[in-house]
Amino acid sequence: MAPTEKSSRLPNCDAYFEAIQSKKKLPYALQECLTSAFAQIPVSSFPEVPGGKVIEIPGDMPIVDAVRILSEHNIMTAPVTHSNGENSIGWRERYLGIIDYAAIILWVLENAELAAIALSASSATTAGVGAGAVGALGAAVLGATGPAAVAGLTIAAVGAAIAGGVATEKGMGKDAPSAVDNLGEDFYKTLLEEEPFKSTTVKSIMESYRWAPFLPVGLDSSMLTVLLLLSKYRLRSVPVVESGKPHVTNFITQTAVVQGLQQCAGRDWFDCIAAYPLSDLGLPFMSSEEVISIKSDDLILEAFKCMKDNRIGGLPVVEGPNHKIVGSVSIRDIRFLLLKPGLFSNFRQLTVMDFLRTLDLVSQDSRNHAVAPVTCAPDACLGSIIDSLASKSVHRIYVVEGDEKKVVGVITLRDVISCFIYEPPYHFDTYFGCAVKELQSR
Repeated sequence: MAPTEKSSRLPNCDAYFEAIQSKKKLPYALQECLTSAFAQIPVSSFPEVPGGKVIEIPGDMPIVDAVRILSEHNIMTAPVTHSNGENSIGWRERYLGIIDYAAIILWVLENAELAAIALSASSATTAGVGAGAVGALGAAVLGATGPAAVAGLTIAAVGAAIAGGVATEKGMGKDAPSAVDNLGEDFYKTLLEEEPFKSTTVKSIMESYRWAPFLPVGLDSSMLTVLLLLSKYRLRSVPVVESGKPHVTNFITQTAVVQGLQQCAGRDWFDCIAAYPLSDLGLPFMSSEEVISIKSDDLILEAFKCMKDNRIGGLPVVEGPNHKIVGSVSIRDIRFLLLKPGLFSNFRQLTVMDFLRTLDLVSQDSRNHAVAPVTCAPDACLGSIIDSLASKSVHRIYVVEGDEKKVVGVITLRDVISCFIYEPPYHFDTYFGCAVKELQSR
């Protein structure tokens, strides 16, 4: 593997990437050649987004409308603009950050729990809700007959309210999940049709939950920089800007990179590394004991909550004592609960498998939501993994073994990108120095 030297690094990024590098069994000369090649390829050579125009989300747009836009364009992330950024002369003044489904799901789940509590309580008091328990979006007041103003309490605040003596006459459970389970069809009316949920903006979500910073690269930056940002440094997308212009000119995602790699088939350098088996590349990175799964008869809301709690984008759906994989659920599937609530009127009793079967029936493109998961064998080669990820537009592949198809690992887009590069010493010193100054100035 390539030698490692200390340089300026973002926190919490080293362990994963260094573990991947240490497990590689590729000749050092090959790794050096690939890394050097990507360092010489300018970002300007990367293909434009479909349609040639980057989709942007206004910061003052209601979150439900933002979900619709992301869904219509089949994208996971998008840059967010300031409400007064239309006439900006530069990108620094125009953009607020990047929104993705990870931030949205946090808001949906926490506010679903709050809506449940508010609707379950015929009378309530905010006694015991101290300033320290109030969520980042602001204080909340639970009215006598429902939510007079529930502006974004966190789960911690809900717990404080219950502990402080929130009174109920309808047998409200003492925890938010049980309240959600007993909510019924009023969930969507409250969450999507009543205030303040209906008017919650993208900007408020970004300020309260996981905020993806706006860290662009220039057209003359190297693709090595982009690949490192998308792998080691955990970004899911990298905006591209042109000096002197206010608009993002391109938006490079993990999926786009892997699809670009697929198109390199037939070139000697690609065919060489693509032929390596997963084990020679340190994959799967996670052991079978570390893979988090969900049972097919668990509630779908529990699946989304599990993804939120563990900060992961998908789960294998398993059955039986040997945990045979029978499906998969993705974080972006939550958009169907928001956009097509009529299909899931019994959501409080909806199991993971029933959810997936319903998606398979209603989806115009069943390839994206079929019950059958995308899997591979432990001895698969990297090229076949890239083909599956790119052609099926999925973000992860589950490694299974035996006739029982027991899940023994998972391979993500990030893992695949990490196979092609290492970080040269001091490569990011200047970039991250400027990025930190940029963040501190906002």
